[in-house]
Amino acid sequence: MLILLPPSEGKASPARGKPLDLDRLSSPVLTDARRQLLGTLVELCTGGADHDTVEAKQVTLERAAQVLGLGATQHDLVTRNAALPSAPTARADRVYTGVLFDHLDFATLSAAAKRRASSRVAITSSLFGIVRPADHIPSYRLSGDVTLPGLGPVAAFWRERLGPAVEAAVGTGLLVDLRSSTYAAFWRPPAELASRLATVRVLHESNGTRKVVSHFNKATKGRLVRQLLEDGRNPRTPAALADVLIDLGWKVETESQGAKGTRLDVIVTEL
Repeated sequence: MLILLPPSEGKASPARGKPLDLDRLSSPVLTDARRQLLGTLVELCTGGADHDTVEAKQVTLERAAQVLGLGATQHDLVTRNAALPSAPTARADRVYTGVLFDHLDFATLSAAAKRRASSRVAITSSLFGIVRPADHIPSYRLSGDVTLPGLGPVAAFWRERLGPAVEAAVGTGLLVDLRSSTYAAFWRPPAELASRLATVRVLHESNGTRKVVSHFNKATKGRLVRQLLEDGRNPRTPAALADVLIDLGWKVETESQGAKGTRLDVIVTEL
């Protein structure tokens, strides 16, 4: 089973650690693509060679912030990106923060669950394509809907390159795709994966009405992943995954399998 997560916009900044080494990241088939995207991002945030005067630095800062969709109070994130090649790194499961990762809480998993996470979890990344929890990465800012000068939309860039890495990670197992729509655009599972593809939608039910609520969606997915890792079972079909979740106490409704796999609706009334 491979559980494919979205990243988080918020990230912890490692205070110490070795600088980024692309050659040591998992999925080495992506190394060249990672190097190209990293170089493009750093050039945007440093201004390349034209960065010698205060005025030039300010123009670079403002232009990069605009491209990256950052506000006037977030210019420090441009500076952070500019220093990525030499910035300290930490495990990805310590760098990514936010609601989903807070409720998954990698740090407090049991030893057995942490071992399972190393082989069963991958995190989608605008900068690295996908990373594993133990991959050492720096804190960066690059959203999935950004278009980089000279490279184009980040989503389109990865859509042409990410498939072999994800498909190799899935192997013959079940793919549990928990990505948000922005990051789902990075890679579309091929039709031959449909029988082994489960997507999860979280619906908040209140007064007889069901709707998707961002906070409930992220928090519930984090708790689901945590429970699956602690439970240890390795379902190989969407139906088997639904059975495991029901055993774990969740209310689950399963749609019929289609060309895009099987969607499991998880119904919650409270966190």
